[in-house]
Amino acid sequence: MDDISVLRPGELSAADRTAWTAMQSKAHLHGAPELANPFLSPEFTLAVSRYRRGVRIAVVREGGEPAAFFPHQRSATGVGRAIGLGVSDSQGLVHRPGFEWDARELLRACGLAVWEFDHLTQGQGPFEAGVTGSFASPVIDIQDGYDAYLAYLRKNSPKFIKSTLAKERKLTRSVGELTYVHDERDPAALRTLMRWKSAQYRRTGRSDRFTQPWITGLVEHLFHTRTESFSGLLSVLYADGKPVAAHFGPRSERIISCWFPAYDPEFAKFSPGLLMHLRIAEAAAADGIAYMDLGRGQKEYKDSLKTRDIMVSEGWMMRRHPVALGHWAHRAPVRALRNTVVERPELFEPADRLLKRIGEFRSGRFRM
Repeated sequence: MDDISVLRPGELSAADRTAWTAMQSKAHLHGAPELANPFLSPEFTLAVSRYRRGVRIAVVREGGEPAAFFPHQRSATGVGRAIGLGVSDSQGLVHRPGFEWDARELLRACGLAVWEFDHLTQGQGPFEAGVTGSFASPVIDIQDGYDAYLAYLRKNSPKFIKSTLAKERKLTRSVGELTYVHDERDPAALRTLMRWKSAQYRRTGRSDRFTQPWITGLVEHLFHTRTESFSGLLSVLYADGKPVAAHFGPRSERIISCWFPAYDPEFAKFSPGLLMHLRIAEAAAADGIAYMDLGRGQKEYKDSLKTRDIMVSEGWMMRRHPVALGHWAHRAPVRALRNTVVERPELFEPADRLLKRIGEFRSGRFRM
């Protein structure tokens, strides 16, 4: 890897951007469908660069032509992070078929002592030496069409699909006709979704991501981003003209990433979030989407909807450098503790109850 250029976002040429997109578009033909994830797109990297400092893109060339793109964020001390770390659901190096690289050599060329990731995609062999844990990310396969997906649910989750469709009928009878907008362009609908999601975070005792200006700005920017290969997709389910559930996430030519789903708690008994996911799957299948990535994390609704899991990993790729050791010593204990709690039901369930109790206290709903 002798020819590595480390560019600022504004230095990425139109030709390089086209080459990057082409690698993603053809990735499924070469056995690497995960590289088509929208979080690995140039559009996502460029959007993050508007709200986060230190975004860089390493372009590796072979024979004068782009062979790989490695987007990352870096600090002045050489601490590197995956693009959008904390909100990005797919991370890694986008490359053409057969490309091989040395991870530490790449970090050296980028001026990085360490590169931290929490959603490393599959097929990133040279980075796997730094993996500290791997986790399931449920997906909904719809490449064979929505009817095939429904048939799968009826065979594998008959009680779930029967009860969900019954709730759809009850919602229609109780509230009014359901309408679904797959690509809602009204900014007011996005604001409604963010308000619901903030309330959900507070209700469950979680940190509200939308209190962070960079995340709010990023979401609003992606909402207005539309290219042939990428867009920020807002989908809304209405009952009698009133929004009852919504989702916003990025989509590429073949993958929709389920990012920020939420619903109006007033209609919780009808499971509007589940109904919305089924509508998204139906419209996405008609659009030629191969699968919906529900994102890392165990949730009952994900287990009900999924057809399979893909794996993502977290960890650090490090060079022998004091900055790398210092960063690891600071971050590793916190991450290990969090994963221990999340992965063990006997720890997670009481922790989850405590967070919800804190959420009730914050919102004034706490009762002794």
